[in-house]
Amino acid sequence: MTALAPHPDRLFPIEPIERDLARRLHASVAQAPIYSPHGHIDAAMLADDTPFPDPAALLITPDHYVLRMLHAVGVPLDELGVPRAGATSRASGRSIWRRLCEHWDAFLGTPVRYWFETELNEVFGLTEQPSAANADALYDQLAETLARDEFRPRALFERFRIAVLATTDDPADDLAAHNALRHDPTFTGKVIPTFRADRYMNPDEPTWVGKLDQLAARSGFDTSTYGGLLDALRSRREAFITAGGTATDTGVPDAGSEPLDASDAERIHRSALMGPLTAGEATAYRRNMLYQLAAMSSEDGLVMQLHPGVIRNHHRPSFDAYGPDTGHDLPDVGSFTRPLTPILRDFGTNPTFRLVLFTVDETTFSREIAPLAGFYPSVYAGAPWWFLDTPAAILRYRQAVTDSAGFTKTSGFIDDTRAYCSIPARHDMSRRVDAAYLSSLVATHQLSEDDAFTLARRLVSDIPRATFRLP
Repeated sequence: MTALAPHPDRLFPIEPIERDLARRLHASVAQAPIYSPHGHIDAAMLADDTPFPDPAALLITPDHYVLRMLHAVGVPLDELGVPRAGATSRASGRSIWRRLCEHWDAFLGTPVRYWFETELNEVFGLTEQPSAANADALYDQLAETLARDEFRPRALFERFRIAVLATTDDPADDLAAHNALRHDPTFTGKVIPTFRADRYMNPDEPTWVGKLDQLAARSGFDTSTYGGLLDALRSRREAFITAGGTATDTGVPDAGSEPLDASDAERIHRSALMGPLTAGEATAYRRNMLYQLAAMSSEDGLVMQLHPGVIRNHHRPSFDAYGPDTGHDLPDVGSFTRPLTPILRDFGTNPTFRLVLFTVDETTFSREIAPLAGFYPSVYAGAPWWFLDTPAAILRYRQAVTDSAGFTKTSGFIDDTRAYCSIPARHDMSRRVDAAYLSSLVATHQLSEDDAFTLARRLVSDIPRATFRLP
């Protein structure tokens, strides 16, 4: 069997002098606490602290990065544990794991393989590369490991040195798990909610009316009117702040943010409750809602994260069968400077307002995001996200953004993951790439060695904490 042993110099420069400095820079932050300002871990997992059910349920089925790559080589989603039409999958954890091992070579050269190798070796102690031949033996080893108390969610939280973990939550969520963790004297970590109101912005979505009803029930405001919806969202933002939240998150097709007159927004809202809207009306409503959410952030100080430019559910048959977040979202062309003009005109210099911009179109890093962050006090360049959270793309991001915005107007690394055990692997990858980049600046006499070590520490602590106003 091929050994599973991640190289200690992975992602470091080839040139010996730079490599030595990168080693030392990485060593200075390798054990630093993790600040995770944006992700998709369920707070209830930590509140309940129950053992993980099996290796596949932890490592494969919830991770759309893994699902999409296995699907791309011909593995049906049914065989990966994804429920079809709401029915529980009949695939066993062992059979799902076998499918991964049979296609282990499909991940060669990808960040998914990098994360997997790191977590399988450093978290779970595996010493053999997965393959069809050893799939069952590795599954048994992982299952036995997960049954131990030191591999329950809270124990791993401490082992991973997570200082702050932000989740992503619907405004109608009762935040019971977050509040339970906040008041649990046996849990010393910080798990904070993030306010995500996407489902209330799109009146042409079939779930919109039902979501309005849920929000009304939770907030006590009548959401059958546009004004009532805004009041309900403001009320729930206050509840999120009380529960420790410091940020919002918004995922939209584009960054358009032209506000509507209240009467026009009210008319569209009322029409959507009675029947279908035109495409133009639905788009105008969504863009107005983005502006309104920015206005709320300018008042209450919740950091606004903006994730535009993804074509959701590109393969309609897969969406109809399996639902969202099952691997068939795809990148779109991005734009920020013109679409965000209304928001930045009105709030861009407001000291309370903070906007972190993310993209899946890396051409916008140097063309739009970095110049915006290089002028507007409110704008920060979000780390490479989703299709771009790779070693090569993170390095290109640093090269593209630093010239215009510097280091302090960036977000710090964002793991954006549902795969709990990959969190330390993802953050370590970013720390290694940053060490390599900083060493190149020192080698070319653009940065002193002392400044490089200071920046290495700030990139993993001061910068994400300040950007996201973390505790």
